[in-house]
Amino acid sequence: MGLSAVAVDCVWPLQCALGEGPIWWGNALWFTDIKQSCAGQGKSWPAPSQVGFLAPLANGHFVAGAKTGLLDFDPASGAFTPIREVEPDYPTNRLNDGAVDRCGRLWFGSMDDAEAKPSGTLYRFDRGSLTAMDGGYVITNGPAFNPDGRILYHTDTLQRLIYAFDLCEDGSLAGKRVFAQIEAGAGYPDGPVVDQEGCLWTGLFGGWAARRYSPGGQLLENVHFPVANVTKLAFGGADLTTVYATTARKGLDASALAAQPLAGGLFRFQTETPGQPQLCMSRV
Repeated sequence: MGLSAVAVDCVWPLQCALGEGPIWWGNALWFTDIKQSCAGQGKSWPAPSQVGFLAPLANGHFVAGAKTGLLDFDPASGAFTPIREVEPDYPTNRLNDGAVDRCGRLWFGSMDDAEAKPSGTLYRFDRGSLTAMDGGYVITNGPAFNPDGRILYHTDTLQRLIYAFDLCEDGSLAGKRVFAQIEAGAGYPDGPVVDQEGCLWTGLFGGWAARRYSPGGQLLENVHFPVANVTKLAFGGADLTTVYATTARKGLDASALAAQPLAGGLFRFQTETPGQPQLCMSRV
């Protein structure tokens, strides 16, 4: 493992309650603040409920994963329009993290907003069809995909486990196995993202760091942050070697916030290996 001396800079001291879901799209970084129910990209758009992720559409809109389900978000007008309700029988659940695969399908997870019940599910949404793919999670994070699109990674945050699945041509999953386990005391794995070499990066909530794992699950790099709660990374810039990271103030008491004045800010660092380009949903 390399104990990285990479310089991590705060580019925007936002003080997000729970910054999440960064993606590089349209030569800009988009992200959300879940607990303040807004989407951001240089400005902030208020959402009707907590928004965990954004997935781009070809028409310039996004699919937003919210408390109640999937919404169409139009940045031009700021409007959020319902697409599909998700889990109406679980009013204490919300949607948390999502990603688009090479076939234009949206994958996302739900979770108990109180972070107590194993009511979270991994879903696949494809051309109007919603399918539950895996369950039993308290906090879901991810998914992310390897460069050839044949492996899906998904995180069980409270169990400190990152799983790998075989992603089949028809969109089914097989071969669930543990890819990596975060040791006690090192924080909790949050949102994963995969670079062009097939290495997985994860933020560590409560761990003051982001980590890079090889395709075989070996820890390669640990990048230290000046704040405890690193949530998710996104590769951006012209060559996709600028790594942006959202962070959170959630769970920090007054003394912790005084010691971490940049908590909740947007950070960045440089890496040699580019990330994968952000993919666009084929249709809703």
